[in-house]
Amino acid sequence: MSGKYELYAERSGGYQFRLKANNGEVIATSESYHSKAEALKGIEALKAHVKSHVVDMTEPDA
Repeated sequence: MSGKYELYAERSGGYQFRLKANNGEVIATSESYHSKAEALKGIEALKAHVKSHVVDMTEPDA
């Protein structure tokens, strides 16, 4: 997957990150983290799970 993670400080003092596609479109935005280190750990966790399977919650159980 291409694109980039942007880490930024919030006005409230927390940190967030967003994942952007190559065309600049925001794909995902994180929750607010208390520290920059926690936000960086969140990025690493997302990277580790990005190949997860899709669960379609719109399909009724069989």
